[in-house]
Amino acid sequence: MPHATTDDGVKLHYEETGAGKPLIFIHEYAGDCRSWEPQMRLFSRWYRCIAFNARGYPPSDVPEDPEKYSQARARDDIRSVLDHLKIDKAHVCGLSMGGFAALHFGIAYGARALSLAVGGCGYGAEPAKRDQFRAETNAAADQIEKQGMPEVAKRYSLGPTRVQFQNKNPRGWREFADQLAEHSTLGSTLTMRGVQGRRPSLWELVDDMRRIEAPTLIVTGDEDDPCLEPALLMKRAIPTAALAVLPSAGHTINLEDPEEFNRVLFNFLAAVDMGTWRRRDPRSAAGGILGMARK
Repeated sequence: MPHATTDDGVKLHYEETGAGKPLIFIHEYAGDCRSWEPQMRLFSRWYRCIAFNARGYPPSDVPEDPEKYSQARARDDIRSVLDHLKIDKAHVCGLSMGGFAALHFGIAYGARALSLAVGGCGYGAEPAKRDQFRAETNAAADQIEKQGMPEVAKRYSLGPTRVQFQNKNPRGWREFADQLAEHSTLGSTLTMRGVQGRRPSLWELVDDMRRIEAPTLIVTGDEDDPCLEPALLMKRAIPTAALAVLPSAGHTINLEDPEEFNRVLFNFLAAVDMGTWRRRDPRSAAGGILGMARK
């Protein structure tokens, strides 16, 4: 079973398929590398596709030290997988927790990103909701620790932004929920506390986002309420960013609406690879409405 070893000695399980420019996928909290199967199958026709399990997600290692889990670790684990595979630059695509990691990778290691696709990113990022988010992540971690992931998965998989998936595709949602229940109780607890609960707000990263040069795609579902305002923030802050909003969609967009997600991602990657992806024209952010005010 292939694995990459991180700078702090954690082994990360990965899978790869296809040939071409590298495209690495980073999963959400409730997922693992299996969550990217609809993308791995399609994009491997044109790209060297890589997906890996984050630390805490078997068969990757599950460190027992809480300090082994953080946003910085999640960011650097992408670099470790690329280093192991001797990949200098890659398209980087993440969802939710993976979207945060992709964004932070673009900030810290922008020269190694051919592009950034940031999906479903923003839970708990709004300043007014920071305390609420910390309280909810701590409560969730406590429940996972006490009750075990198989039990908590029954509720977590039916959150307000997950029911859209269940309604559209009960069979696909059932597979997602069953895979979530298989996750490590210890790894899920420590990831919730160390990565989810302690990550900085996106509003604290605006200056960093303004310096991102890699072509960037922001993707969210229109019923993923916690991610809508953060998506607009990223679109406005990142000068190379475009925003795609999938209709009647929740949080698990790459599984809930794989055809639409794949279409948007494919068009983005094609534009980047052909050199036709453009920065935002600064005239479009100059303020005003009609642009006809007298001087």
